[in-house]
Amino acid sequence: MEPIQILIADDHTLFRSGLQALFESLADTAVIAQAATGAEAVALAAQHQPDVVLMDIQMPGVNGIEATRQIVQTSPHIGVIIVTMFEDNDSLFAAMRAGARGYVLKGADQEEMLRVIRAVAQGEALFSAPIAARLMNFFAAPQPAQPFPELTEREREALNLIAQGRSNADIARELFISIKTVRNHVSNIFSKLQVADRAQAIIRARDAGLG
Repeated sequence: MEPIQILIADDHTLFRSGLQALFESLADTAVIAQAATGAEAVALAAQHQPDVVLMDIQMPGVNGIEATRQIVQTSPHIGVIIVTMFEDNDSLFAAMRAGARGYVLKGADQEEMLRVIRAVAQGEALFSAPIAARLMNFFAAPQPAQPFPELTEREREALNLIAQGRSNADIARELFISIKTVRNHVSNIFSKLQVADRAQAIIRARDAGLG
């Protein structure tokens, strides 16, 4: 069998080197490229068409979530695995929405990392044990009724940040999306809530307990 072709995207040289040494010691994995930024990851993924991309979230310029979204949009056959120190729900769900098929914490052992890589290379979606447990706990817990059911989850997240007085640029960074997408969300929110401007939206949101 051909080895799994891997692209490593992380801004820490030592971490990339450690992963490369691991994969080069195995018969069924091969590192075909390394990227230090999100933009490099997108370009190298398009050029080399790896089986798997190991993607950090925090990188200079284009972050890992946006890079994942771009890679999956243009090359949906490439399996992106987020490899990060962040285990909060916001990062996890942002990665899933972007199209990541795996999520592994940087503290995971080699066996766990390889198990996820091999599964994703076969077209599966797999999350490391702590992340899978977090997902199960989240969906098992009773979810309180959400205000403004006419809004999508993403629009509600944006409205919550608007209610905090955050700018469009702040919201884009927080939700790992472009400013253009934020503007679209804001326009949809105004239309669905039938408000004329940001000030009215903030009043409605705060009355509902957001912000």
